[in-house]
Amino acid sequence: MTEPSHLTAVRESYDTVAADYARRVKEPADLDPVSRAMLAAFADLVRPPHAGPVADLGCGPGKVTAHLAALGVPAFGVDVSPRMIELARAAYPELRFTVGSMTALDIPDGELGGILAYYATHHTPPQWLPTVFSEFHRTLAPGGRLMLAGHVGNDEHLRPTHAYGDHPVSYESYLLPPERIAALLHRAGLVVTTRVVQEPEGATKRQVGTFLAYKPQ
Repeated sequence: MTEPSHLTAVRESYDTVAADYARRVKEPADLDPVSRAMLAAFADLVRPPHAGPVADLGCGPGKVTAHLAALGVPAFGVDVSPRMIELARAAYPELRFTVGSMTALDIPDGELGGILAYYATHHTPPQWLPTVFSEFHRTLAPGGRLMLAGHVGNDEHLRPTHAYGDHPVSYESYLLPPERIAALLHRAGLVVTTRVVQEPEGATKRQVGTFLAYKPQ
């Protein structure tokens, strides 16, 4: 089966920028108070005795995966970039990291107690989001929780040529309105319980949307 072109672009781009990305991306403890609070709330929802492991999809160099683990969450990371996974395994050898794609997760049906997609879906073309969100639904156990966070916008389509240390990149970004993301999650069978939109502030030049949802019993 031929890989979607956007996945190839994301893999190659993040393999290229991986080392500089890992140095530049914030530690979770240095995030703004609202972002830290939302991660803490998600950890409360998926921490044992809630059933099932928690997948950090698009985990990059593993910083947020490790943050969840420090909060008592049985977290593991998945990323499409092999180089990112190498960096994550080197930095956090006690945790599990695997190469994989959100469009076709190598995870059995109903296995996960939670999914975190943290700034991980914005490179996905809108026509592919139903596939990704269906994979979230398929792999979550009944009652399992999802947290999705990332930049949102008014149907903005960004085509950067360089990023993270001025390395060449070929990925694209799609910033959708929060209400459309919520509607797509609903169509995938997930119940959105919380929607937080943060306005641009300081170094953050774009709106950030965070969604908490669950798979019905």
